[in-house]
Formats: sequence, C-alpha cells, structure tokens
Amino acid sequence: MKELRTLNVYFRKYRGRLLLGLLFVFLSNYFGILAPQITGYVVDQVELRMSHAGATSDAKIHAKSFYDPLVETFIRVMDVSHRSFSSLVLWCGILLLAVALLRGFFMFLMRQTLIVMSRHIEYDQKRELYDHYQRLDAAFYKANRTGDLMSRISEDVSRVRMYTGPSIMYLTNLTVLICFSLFYMFRENAMLTLYVLSPLPILAAAIYFVNNVINRRSERIQAQLSDITTHAQESYSGIRVIKSFGQESAMSGFFRRHAEDYRHSSLGLAMVEAVYFPSIGLLIGLSTLLTIFMGGIYQLNQQVSSGTIAEFVVYINMLTFPVSAIGWVASMIQRAAASQKRINEFLNTKSNVNDPVGPTRMPAFREIQFDSVSYTYPNTGIQALTDFSMTVKEGEKVAIIGKTGSGKSTIAQLLLRHFDPTSGSIRLDGSDLRDFMRSAIRDGISYVPQDTFLFSASIAQNIRFGDPEADDKKIRIAARNAAIDAEIEAFPDGYATRVGERGVNLSGGQKQRISIARALCRQSHVLIFDDCLSAVDAATEHRILSGLKEALQNRTAIIITHRIFSLLEFDRILVLDNGRIIESGTHEQLLALKGYYHTIHRKQQEH
Repeated sequence: MKELRTLNVYFRKYRGRLLLGLLFVFLSNYFGILAPQITGYVVDQVELRMSHAGATSDAKIHAKSFYDPLVETFIRVMDVSHRSFSSLVLWCGILLLAVALLRGFFMFLMRQTLIVMSRHIEYDQKRELYDHYQRLDAAFYKANRTGDLMSRISEDVSRVRMYTGPSIMYLTNLTVLICFSLFYMFRENAMLTLYVLSPLPILAAAIYFVNNVINRRSERIQAQLSDITTHAQESYSGIRVIKSFGQESAMSGFFRRHAEDYRHSSLGLAMVEAVYFPSIGLLIGLSTLLTIFMGGIYQLNQQVSSGTIAEFVVYINMLTFPVSAIGWVASMIQRAAASQKRINEFLNTKSNVNDPVGPTRMPAFREIQFDSVSYTYPNTGIQALTDFSMTVKEGEKVAIIGKTGSGKSTIAQLLLRHFDPTSGSIRLDGSDLRDFMRSAIRDGISYVPQDTFLFSASIAQNIRFGDPEADDKKIRIAARNAAIDAEIEAFPDGYATRVGERGVNLSGGQKQRISIARALCRQSHVLIFDDCLSAVDAATEHRILSGLKEALQNRTAIIITHRIFSLLEFDRILVLDNGRIIESGTHEQLLALKGYYHTIHRKQQEH
C-alpha cells in the first residue's frame, strides 16, 4: 500500500479535521458501548424483582458485576433500594435514549469531519490533476486516449476518496468498537466471550472473499458499461455517417452484443449478491443463537446472570457490522491503492516542453526567427521539418503554401511551443523561444487551427473565448470581419444560439468562420491561420479575405494554406515540400520562377 503514502500530504493539510474526526469516532463508540451495559443492568433488575430478591442480595450481586464508571455512577445515583420498579425502568429508558442521542450526535460530527475532509481532498486531487493536464505538452495527448485521461480524474479520484473518507472512518470506527466490546466482554466472562465470537472470524473471511468476487465482477461490468457508453456516444456523434452508409442494423447488432454481455455479467453479480446478504444474516443469527445457548449453560451453572446474556447479545449485534465491514474496507483500500498508483504514474509524467526557471521577460513579438529548425514526431518517426529557416518581422504578412503533409501545421505548433524543435532554434525578439514563459508566448498569439473546435456554448461565448472582457460590439466586429455576422443574426437566438457539442449544429464553413472571429476578437500581436478556409465557397472566401485585410493592418500574420490568396498582399510567400522550403519570394517573383507555385496558381485559375 505504499502508493497511498502520497496522500499523507493531504492528511497533514487537514490534520485538524482528521484528529477531530478520530476523537468523535471514539466518543460515538464510547456512548454506544454503554447501551449493552444499561440493558444488562435493567434485565438483572427485572429478574431480581420478579424473584423477590432482597435488597442486600441485590447489592451483593451487582457489586460483583463490572460496569463502565459512567454506568456505575448512574447506578449509585438511582439508589436502587429506595426506588420503585417502574421508576427504575423509566429512568433506564431515559438514559438509553440520552446515550443514543449522544452517540448519534457524535456520529454526525464524525461524518461532518472525516467525510467532509475526504471531499476537500477529492477537490484538491482533481485540481492537481487538472493543473497537471494543462502543463503537459501536446505529444502526451497524442499518445493517450481521452477516455483514459477522464477516468483518472473521475473514477480513480473517486476510489481514492473512498479511502480518505469512508475507509478511514469505518476502519477507525470498527477498531474502536471492537476494542471497547472485547474489553468489556472479556472483563465480564472471558470463556463466554471466546465462544460467542468464534463465528465472527469466519464471517469476516467469507465477506472478504465474496467482496473480492463482487469487486472483480463489478470492475468487469464497469468496463463493459464504459464500452457501451463509448459506442453509444460515437453512434450519436456519427449518426449522419451511419445513416449515410446504411449501417443502422450493423451498429444496432454491435450494440446488442455488448448489451447482452453486460446483462449476463450483471445477472451473475446479482446472483452473488443474492447469496451474499442472506449468508451474512445467517452467520449473524448463528452468533446470536450461540450467545444465548452458551449463555444459558453458563447461567445454569450460576456463572453469569440473565443481564449478562442480554448484554452479550447486544454486543454481538453491535459487532456484526464492523466485522462484516472488514472485508468491504479492505477491498476499498485495495482499489484505492490501485487507483492512486495510476494517479501517481500520471503526476510523475514530465512534460517535454517546460517553462524556464528564474525571472523571465515578456516578449514584444518584434521579430520571429526560425533558424535551421528540424522536427521529427516521436510517435511516428515522421520528419515534418528539415533545416527550416524563416524570419518574420513585426507587421509582416507571410504565407506558407504546400500540399498536405508538407510540414506547414508543424510550424504553427512549434511557434506556440506545443513541441520543441528536434534541432535548430526558434528565436523571439532575438532570444530563444524557450527563454519565455509558454503562457506569455500564447497570450501574444491568436491561432485558428486546421481542425476547428467549438465549445458547447453560445456563439458569443465561443467568439469571446480568447478575450473574456470583450463586449458585444467587439464580438460583432470580429464576426463581421470573419463574414459570419449576417448568418448569426439570421438565427432565431442570434449570438445567444448554442452551437452544440463541438459545433454540431453548424456547418463546416460556419464553424471555421466563428473560429476566425474568435482569433480576430483577441487583440494579439501575431495571428496564425492554419488552412482555415477549406470549408467555405469562393464567394465567402472573398468576403473573409476582404475582412481580413482590415483586421490584419499593423499586425503580424502567418497564413498557412494549400491555396493561393490573391486578394491578400504578402510580404513573403514560402513554398514547402517534404518539410523543406523549395521556393520563396513575393507573388510576382514566384510566378516568374515558373515552378511549383506557378503550377498551383495556374490550376486555380483554370478552376
């Protein structure tokens, strides 16, 4: 269980709640353990009064019995010899009620400290995991599935919370209760205690074994449910593709097979649970029966009183849940250890892209320089860039043109420090890009990605994402420059229209233009457009480019595309092929070369 040691930092942080919780556990069990003694005392008194025993013999009998000091104080205050039977029963009933209320009160405080502490730890862990997600580089997300990442921050943290809260509470509770019970039971009669407790270890072992079976089956069911959920989610998201290819029956059959496996496993688990709970009841009943049987034998031999038998019966019933919970708690701890191991492995994952140590300065974005930059993707081994060099000065407009897979998007990713170059360097204002904080670099750059992503929010919220302080006027200007304002106004809810998950309610061209508006809304020094007009027609493209001419004035822009935009004037155009610059110059210079750029231009003119 060494993985759980990492949680000690949280226990130290919330040590006040932890210590108070443990104190409340002790007090709740202390008042709980008084009830069997009071019950035994009342039964003895009833037996003595019914047998017309004298006051002297009564006093002698109870002088030999062992009670908690609080119960003994109550007996002295009651002055049994001068009190009627009905009065005695009434006051004992009142005392039992008071003890129960005190126990309940401290149990409430116990849960309010320990369980609330576990919720604080859960919050801290989720925040720590989320912050670590934000710090990791893009390569990590390429190598890991989204479902697995979500599982760590939800399922794994929830299992750990069951250890930091319920497990600690129940483990401490059963330890204190067992210690209290065994102390008073052995003090009363050691041999009878050994007899009546003999079935409980069997109960604990059986519960531990069955709990392991239940947990294994539950985990398998959880995995099957995850598969069903994933399949259903993909079916909902891709319903248009499914219908277009006429694959409804095939997908339904696939889902039916998974659902059938899930049902079969669930029925098997229900069968185990159906045997499990009656078995617990049977073993508890056997313990109670054994207590009465052996207690009766001891009473016939005048070794114990009827009150002692009643007291032991109450003790046994109090002990059954703590003993049965041993297996449950052990199982929770095992699962928490496995989950914490996964969490620790994740938190120990280091980013390949890190911020500099020590004081840093803010970039002014006056000059961006790529110097002999090469980059190879680690997972695939594909060399995206080879000896790439480029200089972009403040206010310049640079176009990077090339076919798919030529390395264009990698340039944007490197400039945003999603990756670091394999060799060469990228300099900003004459300093290495790695000398600046990643947040400072990204604050100065607006990026329109090739794969458009919109959040499940309103159109206005999506455009405002890069600048939370932007007012409605600024949002509308950005939308107008992106040639999307008229279409937004035509929606019934206008800018308040919700776009759905990943913008499912919008067309591809609308999503791209909202993404452009989001970048334009942010008053950044540099704008990067990564092939962001692929889903719009020629007329819309013309309107967007006209809007961009106004929006890009006095701002640095890098436009990555596979098309030639004749409406925009570029200071320089770079033509890439297989990660290398094969042509460079202005529009007129490249046409005069009669090379790759000239070929692309001629084909566009023909269409």
